[in-house]
Amino acid sequence: MREMGTGARLTAVVAVSGLLLLGLPALYFLAGYGCGEKEDRLAEVMAAETVLDAAPEGAGRKDRYQECDDDDRFVVVGTQYRYDGSPEKALRYYEKTARADGWRPRLAAGDELVPGCFTKSMGGTTAYLGVEGPDDGLVQVEIVADHAKTQWC
Repeated sequence: MREMGTGARLTAVVAVSGLLLLGLPALYFLAGYGCGEKEDRLAEVMAAETVLDAAPEGAGRKDRYQECDDDDRFVVVGTQYRYDGSPEKALRYYEKTARADGWRPRLAAGDELVPGCFTKSMGGTTAYLGVEGPDDGLVQVEIVADHAKTQWC
């Protein structure tokens, strides 16, 4: 029976190390990277929120959107519409509408309210509702959440 030489052993060690260093990240990328069923379920729950269908008087056509960031796996569901009213009027409308739908104003350090930002538990995590605009005549109402419990808006 022949013994394995030093060169062959070294080659085997390098090959196994290479498989571990390159193979495991590749396996993660193929098996665990990107948005999946968990994020799809979260997006469904978020999309059912009635606050996304609400708009102040005088708002124009609504455009709904939904997306998931494959890198960080955060889900975004929102509505954008034309609105010529003031930002203050839009924010007052959504403060009332969001609270009626169970959203709570987000508090920053020192218990100060974060304007246009609300939180609500859904889909096993905390979701953040943000209201922006009107900028260039557009108001954006957006819910963002992930299972890493990242804080938004």
